[in-house]
Order: sequence, then structure tokens, then C-alpha cells
Amino acid sequence: MNTPPLTPVGTGGRSTAAAAFAAVTVLFFAWGFITSMIDPLVAAVKGIFTLSDAEAQLSAFAFFIAYGVMSFPAAALIARFHSVPSILTALATMVAGCLVMLAAANLAIYPLVLAGLFMLAAGITILQVAANPLAAALGDPKHSHFRLTFSQTFNSFGTFLGPLVGAHLFLEGVEVKEGMEISESVRAQALAGIDVAYFWICGLIIALFLFFWVSRRIVGAAVPPAPIAQRAGMRELIGEAFASKWAVLGALAIFLYVGAEVAIGTQMTLFLNSDTVWGQSDAPFGVPLLGFAMGSDGVTGVSLQEAGKAVAFYWGGAMVGRAIGSVLLARVSAPLLLAVFTAIAALLCLYIVVVGGVTAGFVVLSIGLFNSIMFPVIFTLTLERSSARPEATSGLLCTAIIGGAIIPVAVGSLSDAMGYGAALLLPALCYVLLCGFAIAAGRAPARAAATTSSIH
Repeated sequence: MNTPPLTPVGTGGRSTAAAAFAAVTVLFFAWGFITSMIDPLVAAVKGIFTLSDAEAQLSAFAFFIAYGVMSFPAAALIARFHSVPSILTALATMVAGCLVMLAAANLAIYPLVLAGLFMLAAGITILQVAANPLAAALGDPKHSHFRLTFSQTFNSFGTFLGPLVGAHLFLEGVEVKEGMEISESVRAQALAGIDVAYFWICGLIIALFLFFWVSRRIVGAAVPPAPIAQRAGMRELIGEAFASKWAVLGALAIFLYVGAEVAIGTQMTLFLNSDTVWGQSDAPFGVPLLGFAMGSDGVTGVSLQEAGKAVAFYWGGAMVGRAIGSVLLARVSAPLLLAVFTAIAALLCLYIVVVGGVTAGFVVLSIGLFNSIMFPVIFTLTLERSSARPEATSGLLCTAIIGGAIIPVAVGSLSDAMGYGAALLLPALCYVLLCGFAIAAGRAPARAAATTSSIH
């Protein structure tokens, strides 16, 4: 049961593997950009459709629930048809999702927004199931942590740009504070911004489809498909994944990590805009790069649009952290680095809950720096320890991204009841449990050399 669908790069040459790795890394950037636009979108729909925090978080729910629905079908698709046809199918699904989003913006129907986000995420799910183990496979097995973290750095660059673009298009003039309403003209402008954003995203995805169609032979040459006898159906993959203790533990870790990261990101615009943090303060404009990116409108305090642009620095911290992490992982044990980063993230959340105030705005942005290595390290640590084949383990891990649907809604409900700061108690608990996972992984060695090499 340890025979994988991905085999090591053989005599095809390092240049072929490098070109294939570059093609896969482009996909990491694309889905990062699309995913992080959910953050300003949550704030926008709260104002456009007059929603509670929990109702606005249904946007994150609709997007991330697709991982729970699609991950194992995606794993079975990839096991049967190999990576390139699956990636092309994913991109076609994402184009359809963009078209639904365009209809939703023009008709001003929130359920259509949710449907479009689900379809986009369904395509991204297939990309993630295919691309994460593929990035780990394209090269020397000893450097799999480095390659996946390096690709995730480009994913983070996409997540840095997404909130800047989204806030600029979605949030101008939008108000969400209690007792304030937005005018019809502002509402129409925000919907038009959503229309423009997803029109261009649709064009980007079509370009990626063409790029990957042209690159299909490069990727296929670097990592050939498994023999038909080694392929498995969805039921077999699910059974195999749940039979592996480490596949299950890794899935729980991904659930907690993605849930915490998404909950913080999607609530952050509203958090920073609140009067108890930056709503009545000009402090962030005194920070050179941050203030420049936010672009002060000359009115005292941080508007919703300015707060939405600041969220880019949460994801930008993850981008910087992954670049640094790529270097640290060549020198420091992956479980140890994961334990340190998760412990610091938990402490930062607790600072926000206990201390709060203007400084809490800067602290919440810094959490992204410590989120940086969590996904790729959890993923590769799990692959190394799982007794299930890689596509089964990857399918379960990507299913667990459903944490990004469940935990943000719970945090939104907490913020409705207790306030934005206190709601971060739940992400703090997630990080504490992740620290426990890292310690356990450090005590459980990777599987035998033959098995470890087979997963790469």
C-alpha cells in the first residue's frame, strides 16, 4: 500500500524537473491571489447585503467547504488520469465559477456569490491535491520541505496582492459599523468592483489554462503516471487514508491551521476598522510601507477600505516567513521550527485578547509571519509518516482544509457575541493544539528510507 502515483524524477534530467516545478509554482500564485480576495469580500458583502459577522463569514464557508466535498474525488481523478488532465479540469471549473460570480455581481444576489465561490474553490481543491505532492516530487527527496515551502512563497505573494486589489475594488465608501448604512451608489460601486475583479481573474485563469496546456508535456515528462495496476478508486483511497494514524493526525492539524489562519484573515478588516483598534487612530499611517499601502484618505482613523488594504501585510508576513523558512528548514528540524512558530502565534492571539488596543492591530498583522511555514511543513511531515499512499494522504489533508469553512463561522459568531478581539481565543486554542502536533511529529521518525523515497 506504499506504492505512490508519483515517482522520483529519473534520467529525464534536472532541467526538465526545474521547468515542471516552475509551471506548478505558477499555480500556487494563482490560487493564493484568488483565495485571499475572500478577506475584503467578507467585509464587502457584510455592508452590501447588511449581514451579521456570522452571515458574512458564509462567504468563507462556501469557499472552503468545497475542500470537504471535492478533495477525495480530486484525489481519485488524479490517481486515474494523472496530474495534467486534472489541473486542466480544475482550471476549467474555476472559469465557470468566475462566470457565476459575474452574474452574482450584476444581479446583486448573495446566494449566487456563495455558489460562485464554491465552484472556484472546487477547482482550486483539485489544483491543491495535484500540486502539493507534485511540488514535493519534482527533485531530490531530501529537499522536499524546501521545494514545497518555496512554492508556497509564491502562493503567499498572490495572497499579499489579493487584499490590496480586493479592498481597492470592493470597499470604497462601504461602512459596516453598527448604526451606519451605505448608500445605493456606494453599494452599486462595490458590486461593480466585484464584477471587475472576477472578470480579470477569469482572464488570468484562461491564460493559465493555455500556459499549462502548452506545458503539459514538460510536467508529464518529469513525473510520469503510475501504471494502471497501481491506481486506486475513491473508496479505496478514503479507507487507506483513515487507516493511517498519521494521515488522520495531519488532517486534524491542517483543519486547525487553515481554520485559524482564515478566521483571522477574514475577520481582520472588520477588526482593524473597529473603534477599539484603529477605527479612531492614525497610528498605522506613521509606519512607512504600511501607511503608503493603506493610502490615507485624510480623515482621522482607519476606514474599512484602508483596513482591508492593511490585511495584505498579514499575508505578506506569510510570504516573508516562507522565504525565511525555506532557509531555516535547511538547518533546523522541521518539527522544532513548527513547534516554535505555532507557540508564538498562540501567544500573539492571547496578547490581542488580553491587552487589545491600537497595538493589537500591529500584533494581529504579525501573526501571518508565523503562519508562514505551517501548511507546507504539516503537509510534508504527514506524508513522511503516513502509511497510506501519497494521493490518499493528500486527499485527506486537502479535505481537512474544510477547517477554513467551519472555524471562521464559529469565530464570526463569537465576535457577534463577544467582540472581535475576544473571538481570537478560538484561533489561540488551534495554535496550542498545533504545537502539540509538532512535538508529536518530532518524536515519531519518518518511515523507512524506501518508503520515504517513494513518496517523493
